[in-house]
Amino acid sequence: MTVPAEKLSGRLACVGLGMMLGAHIGPRARSHVEQADVVFAAVSDPLVEEWLRQMNPDVRSLQPFYAAGKPRHDTYRQMVEAMLDEVRAGRHVCGAFYGHPGVFAKAPHDAIAQARAEGFHAHMEPGISAEDCLYADLGIDPGRTGCQHYEASQLLFYRRRLDPTAWLVLWQVGIVGDRSYRRFATGPAHRRLLLERLLQDYPGDHEVIAYEAATLPIAQPRMQRLQLRELPEVPLHMHTTLVVPPARAMEPDTAMQARIAELERSGEVEPPLPYTPPLEEGVA
Repeated sequence: MTVPAEKLSGRLACVGLGMMLGAHIGPRARSHVEQADVVFAAVSDPLVEEWLRQMNPDVRSLQPFYAAGKPRHDTYRQMVEAMLDEVRAGRHVCGAFYGHPGVFAKAPHDAIAQARAEGFHAHMEPGISAEDCLYADLGIDPGRTGCQHYEASQLLFYRRRLDPTAWLVLWQVGIVGDRSYRRFATGPAHRRLLLERLLQDYPGDHEVIAYEAATLPIAQPRMQRLQLRELPEVPLHMHTTLVVPPARAMEPDTAMQARIAELERSGEVEPPLPYTPPLEEGVA
């Protein structure tokens, strides 16, 4: 699409509001909401939309684009077009999404890519995601044994190699196995197929956790512990995440460790640097 030069003043920012109402939004995301000409909202609760209206009078919900039996690809395409129509009109547009706008959120990625392709400025502002809440609520350090993340259906659609010595996080487990993109949930039959796949790497009595982050300050996160074999019969939702702890200890690679020790004895490596306090996240 060719856009007149005078309309290229339009711009798009897709921002993350975090998972919990009012508690997770950062100052940059808040600024985008407050200064936008129009805010499109895809959030977890109508209360969040009302909260956004306290910061900007023109908040338009993206939820009506969802419909029973409607392919989600059509929904996401219409969301993108709704935002881009306003950008093309020369307006400053903010897409406000719960959690992180780039995590399990197709419309923000597509909208930013399309806006940039048409010559507009487009920006994504990160937010606190369900993954961040999961680490805090469950006390998981992903750097200790490693952490592997998959969309649950990928384990059924593709040949993926799991590592039972690391944490396994399966997203959107409540719609596992859906190939229609029209459902908002699948049932026990699909979950039995997921169970069959997981039993290739984990024992049936292995403890797993059905997790849902809290979205309101008065709510508590769901952290339901169960045996893996119970998975087909447990209520699961589209936003439920299945967390599978390591099933066995990491196996030392003694041959590689010996090679590293020999390398260090050889004098071919640089000596350790003096200690300086870490300044960046993840280096401690």
